[in-house]
Amino acid sequence: MVIKIDDETKKMIKEIFKKLRNDVKIYHFRPVEKECRYCDDTIGLLKTLSNLSGNRIRVVELTEKSPEAEKYNIDKFQAILLHGVEEYNIRFFGIPVGYEFGALIEDIVDVSLGRVELPPDIINKVKSIKKSVDIKVFVTPTCPYCPLAVRTAHKYAILNLNITSSMVECIEFPKLAEKYNVYAVPKIVINDKVEFEGVVPDKIFIEYILKAIK
Repeated sequence: MVIKIDDETKKMIKEIFKKLRNDVKIYHFRPVEKECRYCDDTIGLLKTLSNLSGNRIRVVELTEKSPEAEKYNIDKFQAILLHGVEEYNIRFFGIPVGYEFGALIEDIVDVSLGRVELPPDIINKVKSIKKSVDIKVFVTPTCPYCPLAVRTAHKYAILNLNITSSMVECIEFPKLAEKYNVYAVPKIVINDKVEFEGVVPDKIFIEYILKAIK
């Protein structure tokens, strides 16, 4: 796979990145004991975004053997981890292309600003969660609804550091998709206890989270 971003898209991204206020650090972790088909493409993509950011985005290349992998509990490779105002638990397992590319761009803006756009009552509910929450959102690049679920989960992780939210790309992680019986996407799995398919309103999503931590 060779990822090319045309000039018009680069212009749009550059305009979006004018919103960046604080530096963003993007960690990329690659496997060392198995072939990584899309790692080089992913690194190239991330470096392109860095070049369009006016020095606001720094890309850090690491491996599964790096101390940061253990520190940030990265257990699947390749992986992307986004840090901004805080060391957020926002991950992409697999290459964020297709519809997921837009989710990555929007996530970068959010972590730079340290805030998200959600109704106040939803923000308060998410911030009130005191227990650890792990959200996996299984996606494919051709699913137009998947980024909506990914963005929701990642917004929650920005609001509350107790929440870890991960995009998992099924093509790169087929065994994991099989383990969680992913037959339709997006599929959301919370704390390995509660799961559902499709995009749901925030009120329902949060109810699933509360059910998972009871």
